[in-house]
Order: sequence, then structure tokens, then C-alpha cells
Amino acid sequence: MRIALGVEYDGSRFHGWQTQQEGVRTVQEVLEQSLSRVADHRVSVTCAGRTDTGVHASEQVVHFDTTARRATHGWIMGSNVNLPDDVAVLWATEVPDDFHARFSAVRRTYRYWILNRLSRPALFAHRVTWIHRPLDASLMHRAGQVLVGRHDFTSYRTVHCQAKSPVRTLHHLRVERQEDLICLEVSADGFLHHMVRNIAGVLIAIGAGEQPENWAAEVLEHRDRTLGGVTAPPHGLYFHHVDYPDEFDLPRPRRSSSDPLRFL
Repeated sequence: MRIALGVEYDGSRFHGWQTQQEGVRTVQEVLEQSLSRVADHRVSVTCAGRTDTGVHASEQVVHFDTTARRATHGWIMGSNVNLPDDVAVLWATEVPDDFHARFSAVRRTYRYWILNRLSRPALFAHRVTWIHRPLDASLMHRAGQVLVGRHDFTSYRTVHCQAKSPVRTLHHLRVERQEDLICLEVSADGFLHHMVRNIAGVLIAIGAGEQPENWAAEVLEHRDRTLGGVTAPPHGLYFHHVDYPDEFDLPRPRRSSSDPLRFL
């Protein structure tokens, strides 16, 4: 059977999602080790979207195939018992064989959290990006609206990005402030390597008054990464949610529990 899981993790102590050489700690590695113990056979998982070193997930979605028969709560509780404290399975459900965590996804949403105050964070030092200079969140929101729609995002991806096409459809982009916290939320049909962090870097420069409001549009039009802004740090980035067709009937848990805002 094929099983889908919702997984959250703190990426601070991981070298990204994807399994690498021996001795390099990754989310995929520890999750597969845990599931293999529950299933009593080797398990290989596929995720909705890989995350880089230091990037977190509020609800990553994965799938795997197994011959083991376990109750839903068995997959959840059994996995969590064997997982380190910075990874947790939120939900589990059986899915049809044609479900694919990556290719069945119709929309992915990321959130980028900025702590905008004079003092550096202590409690969330590796879970938010700290910007001490004042930022205008409303200005950042306005500037970012030019990115909504279908565009060539060459200027907003790393020069090492291996995607065949730089064209993506951005469904929405929102920047909101709640006291000292600023949240950038972006949703798209797919993302290029470092795309969200590069968008954040451009909007931070605009919000700080270092660049004019129309700079986000200028960067987009250049289609040249070397003319773009600074890539924002990974600490504030969260793989927030994935949308799938209703036919798969995946669980829809409350996702606010993983947001830094809930704890501040």
C-alpha cells in the first residue's frame, strides 16, 4: 500500500532534506530510518519539495510504499517514538497508488519569518531571520505584487538551479506585520532553488529603504541573477503547506502550531 505523511521539522541541525553521504545529518535519512523500524523493512520516502540546510517545515508531505499493515495511529506514534526531537509526524493516511507527494501537488506555500527589532532573538535564534533596521512591511507587500502571476523568475533563482524552466506561476504574495514579526507568505505551482529567499532579500532591501519600490519589478525584468538582490538567510524560511486535488482527501490539520508567532 502507499502511505502519505505530514511531517514538521526544525531544520537548524539538518543539512537539508535530501539524503547525502554517510555522516551528514538530513531529514530524509532520519525519517526513513524511523519508518523502516515501524514497517520492519527498508522504507524510501518521496517529499513534496526539498528544503535546504537550515530551512524548516510546518507541514512537509511525503509518501512511501510498504507491505506492512499498520493502523494510522501506529504509523504516527511508532515513527515519532523513533524520531529525534526536531522531527515529528503530524498525520498519516493511506492513499491511492497514483498519489505522488511531488507530482500530485497543485500548489506549495512557503512562509518567511522576520523578527524586526533592535535586539537579537534568543528563544528563536535559528527559527526567524533577525533584521535590526526598521522595515516597512506595507511597502514590501506593495512591491511584491508585481511578482504575482506567471513569470520568468531567472533573476530570483540561484545560478546553480537545475530546473529546466525558470517560468513559474505565483498565486499570491503577502507581507504582514504583527508587532515585531513580519511574515512573507508566497504560494506557487512550484519554486526554483532559493526563489523564496531571493524574493525575501529583494523585499527586505525595499522595506529598509535601500532600494525603490519598483526594484522588485526591475530585477524580474532583467532575467539575470547577478543583477538581483542578496539571498536572505535560511533560518526564517518554512515549507508551510501543500495543496492536492480534493480526490485524495488528505488531512487538513491546524498548521499554526509550527509558526514562530504562536510562541512569541
